[in-house]
Amino acid sequence: MILSARRSLAAVTGLGVTQIVSYGTLYYSFSILAPAMGQEFSQSRERLFAAFSGTLLIGGMISLWSGRWADRFGAGRVMTLGSLAAALSLLLCAFSPNWGLFAPALVTTGIATPFILYNTAFAVLVQIDPQSAPRRITYLTLIAGFSSTLFWPLATKLLTLLTWREIYLLYAGLQFLVCFPIHLWLSRMTRRSPMIKPETAHEPAAASGGTLAQPSRKPALILIATGFSFASFALSAMLVHLVPVLGAVGLGTSAVVVGTIFGPSQFASRLVNIIIGNRLSAIAVAILSTTLIPLAFLMLLLPPPVPLIAGAILFAMLFGMGSGLNSIVQGTLPLALFGHQGYGEILGKITAARLIVSSTAPFIFAFILEQFGPHIALSIAAFVGLLGVVTFIVVAGLVKRSTDSV
Repeated sequence: MILSARRSLAAVTGLGVTQIVSYGTLYYSFSILAPAMGQEFSQSRERLFAAFSGTLLIGGMISLWSGRWADRFGAGRVMTLGSLAAALSLLLCAFSPNWGLFAPALVTTGIATPFILYNTAFAVLVQIDPQSAPRRITYLTLIAGFSSTLFWPLATKLLTLLTWREIYLLYAGLQFLVCFPIHLWLSRMTRRSPMIKPETAHEPAAASGGTLAQPSRKPALILIATGFSFASFALSAMLVHLVPVLGAVGLGTSAVVVGTIFGPSQFASRLVNIIIGNRLSAIAVAILSTTLIPLAFLMLLLPPPVPLIAGAILFAMLFGMGSGLNSIVQGTLPLALFGHQGYGEILGKITAARLIVSSTAPFIFAFILEQFGPHIALSIAAFVGLLGVVTFIVVAGLVKRSTDSV
C-alpha cells in the first residue's frame, strides 16, 4: 500500500513537470510569439490563429485514437511517443523557411498534444491506481496550473533575447530532454486498462466503479461532451488571447502582470478542491467551474465607475478558478460516472468533441476581436460559456434520475 502510494505520488510529480512544459511550449506561448511570427511571414493575426486552430482540430481528431491506444498499450507508452512527436513538430516549425511550410508544421504540433496533455496524463494515474486517481488528478492539475504563470512571462522575456525560432528550438529541447525521459519512466509503471467490449457493455455500472446506470450512459456521454465543448470554446478563445485582450481593453503594459494572476488563481481553486472537494459531487464541481467562466468575462465588461484594473483582476481570478476546476472535472467526472473500464477511450471521445469544437475558438475570437473590438468578443464568449452551464445542469438532472431509479 505504501509503495503504491509512493509510486502514485512520484507519477503525479513527474507528470506535473511534463504538463507545465507541454502546455507552456505547445499552447500558452503561442499568443506571445505570434506577433513576431506574423511580422516575419507578413501574415495577419487572423491567419496565424487560423493555423493555430488547425492544431486544436487535428488534436481533437487524434484524441479518438489516443484514448483507445492508452487503454490498449498503456498510457505511459503513448506519452513517451508523444514527447518525441512534440519535439519533432517544434523543430519543423523552427526550421520552416516560409509561411507555406510553417503553417502545416504548426498544425503537426496538434498531432502530439492528445498524447502528452491532460487526457492521457489522467489515464496514467487511473492505470496506476484507479481508487486514488480522482485525488491524484487534482494534485496533478494543482502543479500543472503554474504553466501559464511561468511561460507567459518566460516567453515574453525570451523574445527580448532570442528569435521565436530559437525559442522553439529551446522548447523542442525541453520536450526531448525533460518530458521524454519522464514519460519513458512512467511507461514502466502503467498497465493496460480493460477495454469496453460489446459483450460487457450492459454489465452493472458497479463492475467498473461508475455510478451511472447503463441506459443513461450514452445520453450522459453526449451531454458531457457538449458541456465541455462549450466551456472549452470559451476557455480556448480567451486563453490563447488573454494577454492581447487585456491590452486591448486598455491595460497596456499591465496586461502581462494581470495575466499572471490567472495561474495562482488556478492553483488556489485546486487547493480548495483538495481540502473540501470531497463534500461536492463531480457534477456539482462541473457546474461551478463552468459558471465561473462567463462570470469572469462579465468582469471585463463592467461599466464605470468600476476601475478597469479592478475588473481585470477579478476577471483573472475568476477565470483562473474556473479553468482550474474545469481541468480537474474533465478527468474526475467521467471516472465518477462511467468508472475505470475503458476510461481512456471515454475520455478520448469527450476530448475529441471538446477540441474539435474549441479548435475554431482562437480564429473566431481573433476575427471578432479584430473586426468588432474586445467588448463584443468578450460578450460572445460569455454567452457560449453560459450554454455550458445550462448543459451541465441538464446532466445533473439526468444523473439524479439515473441514481434514483437504481
